[in-house]
Amino acid sequence: MGKCYFCGSGIEAPVYRSTVCPNCGRDVKICLNCVFYSPGSHWDCRETIPEPVKDKERSNFCDYFRLGSNYREDRRQKDPGEQRKAFDDLFGE
Repeated sequence: MGKCYFCGSGIEAPVYRSTVCPNCGRDVKICLNCVFYSPGSHWDCRETIPEPVKDKERSNFCDYFRLGSNYREDRRQKDPGEQRKAFDDLFGE
């Protein structure tokens, strides 16, 4: 079972190009949900893909797609006060 990159909901395989997240309604077969997605790699993919996928947040026809769980709690934006407190806790005031 994978997780939606945007909301963290569980997604069950199989995933098709038209599959959407049951919680947030976003496309599921996207680069951001793929186990091969790797920012900084050639075309942001660990597979040798023949051409770049320009919009990594929209469904695509990639044959290498494998559902992953790239959602991370820490991706969500915190308010500046929380960020400052975390910084102070780490390094002292």
